[in-house]
Amino acid sequence: MSKLEIKDDLWDVIRRLLPPEPDRPKGGRPRVPDRAAINGIVFVLRTGIPWEHLPLRLGYGSGMTCWRRLRDWQQSGVWDRLHKELLRRLRSYDQIDMSRVSVDAASVPSPPGGEETGPNPTDRGKLGCKRHVAVDARGTPLSFHISGANTHDSKCFEAVVNALPAVGGLRGRPRRWPDKVHADKGYDYEHCRHALRHRGIVQRIARRGVESSQRLGKHRWVVERTFAWLNRFKRLRIRYERRPEIYLAFGLLACSLICWRAIERFC
Repeated sequence: MSKLEIKDDLWDVIRRLLPPEPDRPKGGRPRVPDRAAINGIVFVLRTGIPWEHLPLRLGYGSGMTCWRRLRDWQQSGVWDRLHKELLRRLRSYDQIDMSRVSVDAASVPSPPGGEETGPNPTDRGKLGCKRHVAVDARGTPLSFHISGANTHDSKCFEAVVNALPAVGGLRGRPRRWPDKVHADKGYDYEHCRHALRHRGIVQRIARRGVESSQRLGKHRWVVERTFAWLNRFKRLRIRYERRPEIYLAFGLLACSLICWRAIERFC
C-alpha cells in the first residue's frame, strides 16, 4: 500500500495553525510527530481505510493516535481555520468568484448511526447523513454542514448561508455575502427567500410547480461537480463516524484539500 504525503508548502500552512504540543512532565513514549499524524489522517480520508487498519509500516503512528489528533484539532478549530486560510489565499489571487453561490445537499449512508443521522426517505429508511455545501461560481467549497438524512434541505439553508466565511485577501473589507444564491426547488420556501433578502442577496430559487430545476443547471452544475470532488475522498462516501464532529472534521479537511488543489493550479 503506497503512502500519501502532504506537500511541504501545505504543511507550512498547517503547522502554523496547530496548537503547541502538550507538556510531558512524566516522560513516556515519544509523541508521534504532527506531520506524520496529519499524513495518517489524510491517508484514511482518501482511501477510506478503517482507523484500526492503518498500517504502522507507513510511519503515521497508530490509527487511534491519528483519530485523537483529528478529534483534538477539530475541538481546537484547526480545520475551520485551515479552510478559511486557504480561501483567503485563493481570493488574494482573485480566484474566488462571489458573483453567485450555489447551495445543495446530498445524502450518504451512515450504518453505525449516531448524532446527526436519521432514516433516509430515499433509501428505504436506512440510516443516513446529509451533507450541505455552498460553493462559489467556480465550485470552490465555501461552507460544509451536516444533518440527519431525514432533515429537509430547506431547514439547514440558513445555517449553510450563515457559515459562509468572511474571506479577505484583497483590498477592502473581507467579502462574505455573494451577489446571488442559486438553489433548487427543495429550497422554495419563504423562510429561505427571507434569509437572503435580509442579507441583501439576490435569490434565484426554482419555484415548485412553475419552473424546472434544470433551468438553473447553467450555474448550479458546479455544486454537483463539487460533490463529485468530495466523493473522491472515500471516507466521506459512507459515514462510519458515530460522532458528528469527526465526520465534520473530515469534510472540512476535504474542502481544504480541494482549495489547495486550486491554489496549486491557479495561484
